[in-house]
Amino acid sequence: MPVIHATDAESHEMHGSRFTPLIRPSMGSSELCLWRLEIAPGTEGVAHRIHREEAFVVLSGGITITIEGKSAQLSAGDAAVAPAESVIRLDNPAAVAAEVLVNAPVGFTGELLDGTVVNPPWVN
Repeated sequence: MPVIHATDAESHEMHGSRFTPLIRPSMGSSELCLWRLEIAPGTEGVAHRIHREEAFVVLSGGITITIEGKSAQLSAGDAAVAPAESVIRLDNPAAVAAEVLVNAPVGFTGELLDGTVVNPPWVN
């Protein structure tokens, strides 16, 4: 039975944020990826294009999410979905960390605006 204990999950650091995979193929999933994203206070995110749909639920703190140039403030309990091929950015302008639960399909990749393709290790 694929059970993932939070204490066993490895974290990955990128662009001032910590990504902690909870569900992914190497943990037994064939279709879903789910990770906890911790965004440090005062972090300005990096704009990037996502190749597959991605969903966000704010667990604590707050973020500014920008999808295709339109920004919205999200607080704990709020959710957003970014369509495939959209350019997104997540910022945390607050003085406290934000925690976000993120869901995407297996095979999820992104692309920085300079064309660099990112195959995130937290979804493999």
